[in-house]
Amino acid sequence: HALLRQHCRHKATASNTTMASTCEASAVHSGIAQIALKLFSADAQAADPAVTKIISILLLCTSTFFVIALHYVNKEWKLGRDIKLSLEALFQRVPDISGSINLPKVDGNDEKEGGTVNKPLSLIDPASPSLVQCFSPSSLSKIGTVPNLSAKEVSEMALRSKNAQQVWKSTTFAQRRRVLRTLQKYVVSHVDEICLLCAKDSGKTQVDALLGEILTTCEKIRTLLHHGETWLERSPREVNPMMMHKTAYVEYVPLGVLGIIAPWNYPFHNMLNHVLSGIFSGNGVVTKCSEHTSWSSMYFHNICRAALEENGFDPDLVQLCTGMAETGKALVECPHIDKIFFTGSPNVGRHVMKGAAPFLKPVVLELGGKDAMVFCDDVKLNEVIPWAMRGCFQNCGQNCCGVERLFVYESIAKDFINGIKDKVASMRQGCPLGDDVDCGAMVMDQQCDLIQALVDDAVAKGAIVHCGGKRNTTTAGQFYQPTLLSGVTSEMRIWKEEVFGPIMCVVVVPGDNDDVCVNMVNDCPFGLGSSVYSASKSRALAIGSQFNTGMFTANDFGVNYLIQSLPFGGVKESGFGRFAGPEGLRSCCLERSMVIDRIPGVKTTIPGAIDYPMNTTQGMGFGKGLVELFYGDTLWGKVKAIVNLIRHG
Repeated sequence: HALLRQHCRHKATASNTTMASTCEASAVHSGIAQIALKLFSADAQAADPAVTKIISILLLCTSTFFVIALHYVNKEWKLGRDIKLSLEALFQRVPDISGSINLPKVDGNDEKEGGTVNKPLSLIDPASPSLVQCFSPSSLSKIGTVPNLSAKEVSEMALRSKNAQQVWKSTTFAQRRRVLRTLQKYVVSHVDEICLLCAKDSGKTQVDALLGEILTTCEKIRTLLHHGETWLERSPREVNPMMMHKTAYVEYVPLGVLGIIAPWNYPFHNMLNHVLSGIFSGNGVVTKCSEHTSWSSMYFHNICRAALEENGFDPDLVQLCTGMAETGKALVECPHIDKIFFTGSPNVGRHVMKGAAPFLKPVVLELGGKDAMVFCDDVKLNEVIPWAMRGCFQNCGQNCCGVERLFVYESIAKDFINGIKDKVASMRQGCPLGDDVDCGAMVMDQQCDLIQALVDDAVAKGAIVHCGGKRNTTTAGQFYQPTLLSGVTSEMRIWKEEVFGPIMCVVVVPGDNDDVCVNMVNDCPFGLGSSVYSASKSRALAIGSQFNTGMFTANDFGVNYLIQSLPFGGVKESGFGRFAGPEGLRSCCLERSMVIDRIPGVKTTIPGAIDYPMNTTQGMGFGKGLVELFYGDTLWGKVKAIVNLIRHG
């Protein structure tokens, strides 16, 4: 500034009056320069005219650059959104619903004392067919009953949700976030209680519950709070030259009421998973929980209702159906349900499709998997063995994206088996509510029978059981021993049938050949997730990119689902459709294509050449002119097209 001022004084001294008059600054320049001087200079006196102009121009250019840069930074990183959400979280406190929820106290000693029978009783008591009996799989003790709902009762529930949704669909995203934040607040402050309920009702260890129930649910909520509104904003679409006077976009409109048929392996997360995305996208949600984990689902459902009610909304927006297969069938066929999300087996998934077909009701099917984990010859065994353990035995193997096929390259296979055998054999198993255990119970007793049949078939065809391989009869519950099975080949049932249990199936990749490995992995009717471990990231990616699966991870396991911005789902027998990510959230909506006028007063009219009554010569001439003008590839052709349009228009 000082140098510019000195330079201007020198020039002014050497110039005549005319030159000085041209250096005079306008009022605008003077005003801008004064702002700049007050902001950036200790000397805020008026500058010479030339300096004033230079300073004002520099400030204008800098400001323009800053605004443009801020626009693109905000577009890329959503700074405006982040600031808004931060202020919302800081200054808009959410209610505490702890006083509205009465979770039962879980005592491990009660479980141990209750396990006195060898088989669970029937879920339906012949003396009370309107009730479903609930048992703890760790002890087989009866823990409660829930209603076995009829088709009429299911329809009434769906209608209540539909009525509540008429108001809910008009709520703002800020109001919906408030409900989700209320849920989040409760979950974070009741981790132990929720994990104990899950352990009691589904037999999983408390750590498995924390990882698979709490962590995933909290991340789902965080992702929706942070990205949900952005994902459901209008999506602008490009228009063609013929429609340049129009604006086109896609808007995401609530469908109405979603019907959810949830599985039993993660009762808390499966209870909330689609409820969260459903209500955030403006829908009502009716959930049919599994008859095997209905006891805890009733309590978890009340958390959702309390969060709505405490924030001034109708809790009837969310409904829970309990009962047997007939209850689920009634939900699929209910006329008040607009879309079905089903998680379960391929067999039942086909029945769901069949039930929805007469109503042309859309369905999303997540049907499990036979996920492969690959260990290349360049891995360090001490680093990958823990991943194999977690992948195979998380939640006692009852995991949609659990590892069911462990492909180990031939040169390291023997060392791998020797290194992991003792770890599998030493896993502690028992009631997860008392002493420390590594592997919990099986939710369904009949699943133990299926696992035994698969293991027996594999052994009969040459597989080797290194440890486990049978039921654990040292406790009264439904336990199957953690099992290490090697020598598994494609002739065995266990190669292609889903196990859904604590079985580590080791498959040797001959010759350490990557191409052979890819063919072996793809030789499977399922296609949910997969992972490859290698010292070379590029090698892992090159192998995994050839897998016919919906998800893949290099040098990691299961993180696809923890990154809730990614869609979750598979191909082939693993089903179709997606949940999670923008794709999953938008699947809860009607994707409506919208076109409006871009410029006020400029609108489309029907040219006389193609108006009724039709003149074929004029109409064809005009139409061909349009085609040539917009799609022809020569300049002369476009000139002729304009002439034809004028002539026939």
